[in-house]
Amino acid sequence: MNTYSAKAKDVKKEYFIANADGKVLGRLASRIAAVLAGKHKPIYTPHVDTGDYVIVLNADKIRVTGKKTTQKIYASYSGYPSGLKETDFSTVLKRKPKDIIRLAVKRMMPHNRLGEKMLRKMSLYIASEKPALPKKAKDITV
Repeated sequence: MNTYSAKAKDVKKEYFIANADGKVLGRLASRIAAVLAGKHKPIYTPHVDTGDYVIVLNADKIRVTGKKTTQKIYASYSGYPSGLKETDFSTVLKRKPKDIIRLAVKRMMPHNRLGEKMLRKMSLYIASEKPALPKKAKDITV
């Protein structure tokens, strides 16, 4: 018995579409991260980018459960003393709705160069934007 290890030239890339309208943030983000990493394919290899492209529509219509709209905090630090800035979920959803899904998926990906490469295969669009979608795109079911 030999273990199969995928090569970069052997991987066939496909397109997946995820509609975030009314979907729960964590459940959708974990499914997107699995498709970007290629874990849905039988040829998955941890050190090779076997994942597919993901197009996320209606990123501004994502929802969270419980009291997370007021209690979930996004923190950023400038590097200067007392440079911590905290913003709650509802404010980020109004100002930068794409960042919510991008951050959730990024934190589920490998924290290295391969993870960054995989994350670049994700495109995010809000409801007012109408992207040109590929003809042979599959839907992501959550």
